[in-house]
Amino acid sequence: MEHLIIFGVILALALNFVNGLNDAAHSIATVVATKSLSPWNAVLLTSLCNMAGPFIFTTAVATTIGTAIVHPNSLNPVAIVVAMGTAIALVFVATRSGLPISSSHAMVGGLLGAGIGAFGPAAVILPGASTFIDIGIAAMGGAVAGGAILGILTAALHGDVRSGIIIGAISGGTLVIPLLMLAGVLKVTGLLAIILFIFISPVMGTSSAFIFNIVISHLFQKRKQNRVRRIFQPLHIIACLFQAAGHGANDGQHAVGVIAALLVSAGVLSTFSIPPWVLMSSAVAIGLGTVFGGWDVVDKMAKKITKIRPYQGFSAATAGSVTLAMVTSYGVPVSSTHVISGAIVGVGATRGKNAVQWEVVREMMTAWVITIPLALAVSWTGYLVISFALAFF
Repeated sequence: MEHLIIFGVILALALNFVNGLNDAAHSIATVVATKSLSPWNAVLLTSLCNMAGPFIFTTAVATTIGTAIVHPNSLNPVAIVVAMGTAIALVFVATRSGLPISSSHAMVGGLLGAGIGAFGPAAVILPGASTFIDIGIAAMGGAVAGGAILGILTAALHGDVRSGIIIGAISGGTLVIPLLMLAGVLKVTGLLAIILFIFISPVMGTSSAFIFNIVISHLFQKRKQNRVRRIFQPLHIIACLFQAAGHGANDGQHAVGVIAALLVSAGVLSTFSIPPWVLMSSAVAIGLGTVFGGWDVVDKMAKKITKIRPYQGFSAATAGSVTLAMVTSYGVPVSSTHVISGAIVGVGATRGKNAVQWEVVREMMTAWVITIPLALAVSWTGYLVISFALAFF
C-alpha cells in the first residue's frame, strides 16, 4: 500500500507537470503573439506566477476535485491512480498534437470513470432536481432579456436585428448563471458547475474581451499606434502574469485535491485537508511544466486563432484573468484553455467574423466537448482491466 501511495503522489505531480506543459500556452499566448515579451522570458515569468497562484488565491478548487465530484468513500488508491494516469496520458497526447485540451476536464473524467468502475454509478455526486429547475428558469429569463436588449440596440444602430436577438439570447442565457452565482441567488457546485462552465467560461471570456476591446479601441482611436503600443505593452505583461497566477490557483489545484483524496482513501489522513508539502510540491511541478512549455500549443493559440495587437492582448488577458479569479473563488475547476481561447476569439471578433480562424476554433471546441466522456471511458476501462489483473494475479 505504501508503494502505491508513493506512486500515486508521483503521478499527481506528473499530472501537474503536463498540466503546465500544455497550459503554458494560456498565459503566454497573447504576450508572445504581440511580442511584448520573448517566449523564454514569458515562460519563466509565468511559471513563477503559476507557482504563486495557490498561495495568492483560495484552494477551493482542490476541495472540489477531492470531495465534490465522486463520493470520497467511493475512491480507493487504485481508482485514484487510474484516474491520474488517464488524465496524464490524454494531456500528454494532446500536447504532442498541439491541441489545447482541458487538463481540468481530463482529471474530472478520469475520477468519474474510476469511481464508477470501483463502486458503480452511485459514486457520482449529482445535484437535486430543484437545482436543474432553477438553472432552467434563470437561463430562459436571461435569454429573453438578452435577446430583447441586444435586439433593440441593433435596431437602433440599424444593424442585423435577427443576429442581434440570437447573440443576445445566447449571451444572456449563459451569463445570467454566473451573475446569479455572484449575487448569491443561485447555488451551483460540483460536477454540475464543471459541466455548465464548459459552455459558460468561453462565453464569459469572449463577451468580456469583446466589450473591453471595443471600449479601449474607442478611447484610443485617435492615438498613434506606436503610442498605444508603448502604453499597453507593460499593462499586457501584468495582465498575463495575473492570469498565470489564476491558472495556478485553478488548474494547479488538481494534483493538490487528488493527493489529499489519495491520502484520505489510504487512511493517512482522517479527514480531507491539504498538507503544506502537498501545496508546495504541486506548485513546483506546474511551474516546471510551464518552463518546458508546449510550444505547438503556444503557436496555435498565439498565431492561428486571430492576429492581435498589444491592446487587444491586454483586453484578452484581463478578461481571462477576471474570469479565472471569479470561478476560482467559487471552487469551480474550469478550463483556463476555454477561458483564454474565448477571450482571444472575442478580441478578434471585434474586427469582424472573418478575422477569426473558425476552423481552428471548431477543432478546439470539439476537443473540449469530448474530453470528459473520453477520459471517463478510458478510466473506467482501465480500472476494470487493472482490477481484473490484480484479482487474477
